[in-house]
Amino acid sequence: MLSLNNKKIILAVSGGIAAYKSALLLRLLIKQGARVQVVMTESAKEFVAPLTFQALSGEIVRSDLFDSAAEAGMGHIELAQWADLMIIAPATANTLAKITHGLADNLLTALCLTSKAPLLIAPAMNQQMWNNTTTQENVTKLSKKQSIFLCGPALGEQACGDSGYGRMEEPQKILQQGIKILENQTISSGLLKDRHILITAGPTIEDIDPVRYVTNRSSGKMGYAIAQAAINEGARVSLVSGPVCIEQPQKVEFYSIRSARQMHETVLKIVASADVFIATAAVADYRPASKRIQKLKKNSENLTIELIKNPDILADVAALANKPVTIGFAAETNDIEAYAIDKLKRKNLDMIAANQVGDAKGFEKDDNELYLFWHKDNEIQSKKLPLADKQILAKQLIEEIALSFTQDINIL
Repeated sequence: MLSLNNKKIILAVSGGIAAYKSALLLRLLIKQGARVQVVMTESAKEFVAPLTFQALSGEIVRSDLFDSAAEAGMGHIELAQWADLMIIAPATANTLAKITHGLADNLLTALCLTSKAPLLIAPAMNQQMWNNTTTQENVTKLSKKQSIFLCGPALGEQACGDSGYGRMEEPQKILQQGIKILENQTISSGLLKDRHILITAGPTIEDIDPVRYVTNRSSGKMGYAIAQAAINEGARVSLVSGPVCIEQPQKVEFYSIRSARQMHETVLKIVASADVFIATAAVADYRPASKRIQKLKKNSENLTIELIKNPDILADVAALANKPVTIGFAAETNDIEAYAIDKLKRKNLDMIAANQVGDAKGFEKDDNELYLFWHKDNEIQSKKLPLADKQILAKQLIEEIALSFTQDINIL
């Protein structure tokens, strides 16, 4: 995890009962080594006294749009240029609406317009206000902006006695997302700016009966890490995913599927606009010839289930007349190079990323290693990406794809 040592963070507090949680968030940020400047709206001061934040941060709390102590009296400009990250916690419905529509009638909203730093918003409001159509439209607009990120709200009981979505996320979770945003900002160089990257991830599931199914082992971690790495490089990313237990990346166009046929149908619907297709999903090669309506009973020592082939998503994309740059994955237990190169040629791929599985390698792990093979000048090129955290490995892979296919081969 990235240290926040000397990172400059604006913690903006708007007027909601959850403002008391922001004091704990401030403590966590400072404990991580961040330099924090607290900004409060006038309404926020009705819930928590500025002195609380001043005592915790060691800095005078800012709330005036024009600051006579700042350079030229334009405190919001100076502060906006200072920050590496801005966090609004809590963000009320009123504040969300102002940010969405570009209002700047207080220091907090003026900073949102003048700062180039990424903005992390932690909404907090009554559940009816959160579910209101206008609020949801505002949230949708904000979530589409490249430098704005949302954390929450959480589900639970509220101060007014209602229960539902609207509670501010816990400070620890906001902290973790803030760290992740800064990590991504640090490594981004825009190599895939304005490119459309289509990625498949996770397993597919083929039902035998209502309680049993056939699948492949996959946590989805590698595919999701690649999706995030592509987003970090400025790409528009579509992620088609089988069932996994990890949080989807922000800013991604997400498609949830269950079976190989559903994944095949979804990919072929959206692939026409893709510049690059990266097939990391562990697609089940076979499915039961028929799904039993009722649960199979254990009536005999042996059970025979007829399996039939699923469509080959990767091969079908690679066979398109106007195919995107097509990147396959190969999980192998032995003879990695031979099998990977055979798949590269047989399926007409531009690149293949192979890794060894089995013996506690590959599946459900946070780290991995990859062997890359691709065509160049009528020869097979290769490169090994050594064992590393999948987030790091994903960044390296995206860089290799961008450099190989936008500069050397100039396919894109």
